[in-house]
Amino acid sequence: MSRIGKMPLTVPAGVEVTLSGNVVTVKGPKGQSTLQIPSLITVAVAGSQVTVDRKEETKEACALHGTIRNTLKNMVLGVQTGYVKELEIQGVGYKAVLQGKVLVLSLGFSHEIKHAIPEGIKIEVTGTTEVKVSGHDKALVGQVAARIRSYAPAEPYKGKGVRYKGEQVRRKEGKAVA
Repeated sequence: MSRIGKMPLTVPAGVEVTLSGNVVTVKGPKGQSTLQIPSLITVAVAGSQVTVDRKEETKEACALHGTIRNTLKNMVLGVQTGYVKELEIQGVGYKAVLQGKVLVLSLGFSHEIKHAIPEGIKIEVTGTTEVKVSGHDKALVGQVAARIRSYAPAEPYKGKGVRYKGEQVRRKEGKAVA
């Protein structure tokens, strides 16, 4: 039995978990999330406890057991408190500007990069070099932050580019002159 999957999930006050068929819906102050449960897994909601169990002992069911339980935990935490990823932009002339539902990045290319902000994600730009990505879906927040970072990851020679706040960039020594 999965160590993670067999632990019951406690639902805090202010968060509502409902089960209809094989779809779990989690509602809270930050938003609403839904999850389609695979046929190998069963979910039971009793008061403020959610339990996840598997119908059979196959390899696939064992793999999904803990994954579904942790996904539900992430959904509950997301609609209760939300998730945040902070990015830093470093480099001369590198900046970010928010124009409605589009994040415009100047990252040293001949053109600006326009990144459309998906539904359920909130982006804040502090100054011109700090970007804060927040939302109730952990996977979507991480994906949007990783996509913004992928436009110009921090390079090892000068350290220019987009990085997560607090990320250490291993710097390399430049070309030695003889």
